[in-house]
Amino acid sequence: MKRIALLAACAFFATAALAHNCPNEMKAIDAALPKAKLAQQTAEVKKLRADGEQLHKDGKHNESMAALGKAKGILGVK
Repeated sequence: MKRIALLAACAFFATAALAHNCPNEMKAIDAALPKAKLAQQTAEVKKLRADGEQLHKDGKHNESMAALGKAKGILGVK
């Protein structure tokens, strides 16, 4: 029973930690976007960034991180 409680606590804190990383990802995109030399992908990056922010606000942090990660990939940001 203790193991189940420990696993549940770990899962909760891991989810909470990831939820707070979305804003950091958005900041990284915002910092890189003005310097980026993208021809046709600027609109896609902006859309992915906006989608990521909305998903974060909706509490869908995994989907938010996926959208923001894709935007960062296009920008070449790690």
